[in-house]
Amino acid sequence: MKKNRLARVNSLLKEVIFEVIQKEVKNPHVTAFVSVTNVDTSADLHHAKVYISMIGTDIEKEKVVAALQSAAGFIAVHSAKKAQLRYFPNLTFKLDTSLEEHMRIQKILGDIEKERSSRTENNEPHDPRLDGQTHDQTYDKSN
Repeated sequence: MKKNRLARVNSLLKEVIFEVIQKEVKNPHVTAFVSVTNVDTSADLHHAKVYISMIGTDIEKEKVVAALQSAAGFIAVHSAKKAQLRYFPNLTFKLDTSLEEHMRIQKILGDIEKERSSRTENNEPHDPRLDGQTHDQTYDKSN
């Protein structure tokens, strides 16, 4: 039951903090392209990590995280007015890099597929490891 409550609190905080960032934070570094991707609240509800994602260069992303961190008190006060919680957690903003990691993995998988298709076009010997098959699966055991 505690996990379920924590998940509901995280979801509520995600929505409320996003709304406050979009509508009430007036920092020039914080653009409309900032999105709250996840909130991870501690079990005692005293601390919350707010993961944000945005489009931009690494320098712009660092500036946005710094701007949000400096406005964390302001964001917490305005979010607390919208969320009915007994205690509002201290906010720590972090950059969510999962999208970049996902794109990097997709690129690697695409490169592997290109390599595989170029090998079959050039009639190079087939390597079963590229198909994810075991050595035993590639040979006929009809002896």
